[in-house]
Amino acid sequence: MVFIGLQGQVLAQDADAVVAKVGKLEITQSDLDLAIANLDPQLAQLPDEQKKVAALSGAIDVKLLAGAADSEGLRDDAEFKKRMAFIADRELHNTYFKKHVVDAVTEDEVKARYEKEVAALPKQVEISARHILVKTEEEAKAIIAELDAGKDFIELAKEKSTDPNKSEGGDLGYFTKGRMVPEFEEAAFAMEKGSYSKTPVKTQFGFHVIKVEDKRDAAPPAYDTVAQQVRQLVMRDKYLEIIEKAKAEQTVEVLDEALRKDYEDVNKPQQ
Repeated sequence: MVFIGLQGQVLAQDADAVVAKVGKLEITQSDLDLAIANLDPQLAQLPDEQKKVAALSGAIDVKLLAGAADSEGLRDDAEFKKRMAFIADRELHNTYFKKHVVDAVTEDEVKARYEKEVAALPKQVEISARHILVKTEEEAKAIIAELDAGKDFIELAKEKSTDPNKSEGGDLGYFTKGRMVPEFEEAAFAMEKGSYSKTPVKTQFGFHVIKVEDKRDAAPPAYDTVAQQVRQLVMRDKYLEIIEKAKAEQTVEVLDEALRKDYEDVNKPQQ
């Protein structure tokens, strides 16, 4: 048996084609679309055709038992009415949320919030570096001596490094703090642009000779890469604003003392 969850937003559609019948009850294309939209998360991962079959199977099961429930008069059951009232309120909430939050967010609002978040980011330095990795301290010291004598760092990396990137001259590209092992990072960020380490740097991988090619302020994440996360922030703030406005217009009273304290703690205004 396939279970169809009730979560999700109801999408209003015009009368459409009937795709199946269960006795006198009809399943329309819009019914099937709703069933697909509300499939269990595991079933939602199925390929489209299998997903349609799973949703149809579930919709048929629902109609079968709904018809049986109607024949027993369960539509008038007090518990059923209470559950339906709760579901109706939840779906009204979702519909209102979609109209006044999801659909109300503009691209200009998202871009403005992105600029605000970028402006608040702390400045972060990133460096571009190369390294030569060898097994022993003696090997690393010998390489430093060759660099002191004027040997080219890239050629030495290609010749002597044990790191897989030796063919690129030990190039590590740009990186910020937190990307490398601590010993390597501490040494690299303490160096000046254009300098190489005068003593071997030991890490769990061996001994490194490091050259810092460049230092610069790290660029903020590109808008396109974070637009969806920023949109979520805008939606959250818009939702909270709507909720606070609704609370100001209505009286919310929690009668249970313990619940009231917990509710107030959870709903304290965000700083």
